[in-house]
Amino acid sequence: MSALADRLAAVRAAIAETAAAAGRSPDELTTVVVTKFQPASLVAELAELGVRDIGENRHQEAQAKAAELAGLGLRWHFVGQLQSKKARQALAYASVIHSVDRPGLVDALRSDAASVDCFVQVNLTDDPGRGGVAPNELDALVERVLATSGLRLLGLMAVAPLGEPARPAFARMREYSERIRRIAPEARGLSMGMSHDYHDAISEGATHLRIGTAITGNRPVAG
Repeated sequence: MSALADRLAAVRAAIAETAAAAGRSPDELTTVVVTKFQPASLVAELAELGVRDIGENRHQEAQAKAAELAGLGLRWHFVGQLQSKKARQALAYASVIHSVDRPGLVDALRSDAASVDCFVQVNLTDDPGRGGVAPNELDALVERVLATSGLRLLGLMAVAPLGEPARPAFARMREYSERIRRIAPEARGLSMGMSHDYHDAISEGATHLRIGTAITGNRPVAG
């Protein structure tokens, strides 16, 4: 087995173990392998290993890789901050957008011809410069997504704040998820948990994990 295959197998085993400890089935979890700065050849190797869900943070990189690897049957997840002016282009390749965080982006993603799954991103910090909608504005943004053609709301997404334990932050996300299901009953998804904190995310009900370096190895230096 290659080093990549070894890392993938180790993470899959750890996910299964953590899920079992939380009384969950690993079948409830979608692992999105984040390949930011990694070459298309690594994504192709992941596809050979059975990975179908690939995450990218930057539109230009995602667009190029999706075009190069179009024949592999991959589901592309856009997990970074998306500029409204790039939204229409992202719809051409992304199956899921995890970072819907403002009304302008919702409006830019409106489409009568295409449909994309999405998560509303919540900002779990006090820094308005971080991606995500403030919790007190969450319900209004969810309602806007529900009223917008071409968007199917899967649930909520978040990045745990730096410098503090992840588990309490993910517990807050579980509460927000329960809250928004009063207006969006089908939106049960929780996109949270990365290489360093996915165990806590699983324990708090994550459905989509966004795991990069634990599977792909260290990222090459960006050019």
